Amino acid sequence: MFRFIHTLEQAGHKCTVYLYDWQGSTADGPALKKMLETVSAYPNLKADLLPLRGSVHDSAQALFATAWETAYPVYLDPSRARRFYFVQDFEPWFYPVGDNYVLAENTYRFGFHGLTAGAWLEDKLSTEYGMAADHYDFAADSTRYHVTEANTGSRSGVFFYARPSTPRRAFDLGIAALAEFAKARPDVTIHLAGGRLDPHRVPFAHVNHESLDLAELNPLYNQCSAALVLSLSNMSLLPLELLAAGVTPVMNDGPNNRLVSQNPHISFAPLSPAVIARRLCEIVDDPPDPSTLSASLGGRDWTDAGVQFTTAFERAMRG
Repeated sequence: MFRFIHTLEQAGHKCTVYLYDWQGSTADGPALKKMLETVSAYPNLKADLLPLRGSVHDSAQALFATAWETAYPVYLDPSRARRFYFVQDFEPWFYPVGDNYVLAENTYRFGFHGLTAGAWLEDKLSTEYGMAADHYDFAADSTRYHVTEANTGSRSGVFFYARPSTPRRAFDLGIAALAEFAKARPDVTIHLAGGRLDPHRVPFAHVNHESLDLAELNPLYNQCSAALVLSLSNMSLLPLELLAAGVTPVMNDGPNNRLVSQNPHISFAPLSPAVIARRLCEIVDDPPDPSTLSASLGGRDWTDAGVQFTTAFERAMRG
């Protein structure tokens, strides 16, 4: 989100970020601004960060919702601003079928113009909800993720994006697949990173990195020839970042992933632990050249995605 706010500012648009907490706590703009300035992962923004008190400034020409909870105050705001929806995932799937599922789903019927993360969301929202939408393509930051000189040859590890706190990352299925893999290739080091595992049991030898600083990811990726990244909703950013670092991603097959990236070096597999384990074995036994994987991205980075985003936004504003 902050990446594209920065892109809009570079294109000459004045942006303001309004902080809204649907549970009613006080949004701390200065604290968030300080965090953004001190953490290298975030771009420097000119935008003011203000708590939403009633309505936005009446000079606003465009108003973005950035999650389903924020879509309601955006819908109800009295301003004449054109309504947009920055959609990064299909958020009803974050919940069991119930109140929150329906509340999230209803926001796709508000008449906003969607700017979506990848083509799958654009297709789903336009086809199933009649929502006007454009998408931007995923990219990878090559300054952060790349093949290091010391790791252009043999790599021994396998990486798993392990987030048991996020059900859509299919942690248990991934562990079942890796348990089969570990039996077949007990000499291969399996690295887990993404979040806390307690109290979940992992029934094979592994290295648990839990949550890593961004600067620690590329050295870890460069130890691996294959990675398992599962997503039951919109595709993760990790597969392209892994490719940039010379790692073959193995992903669950489905339009939610295939429509986001058609990179030929992503290995799609059905959600079968046995099949995924065999695919991982095939890759570690005969890994592709890391430099070839990295080059397959064609040098595309987030600047290209920013052009897509800004072009779609400005076209919608003229429409």
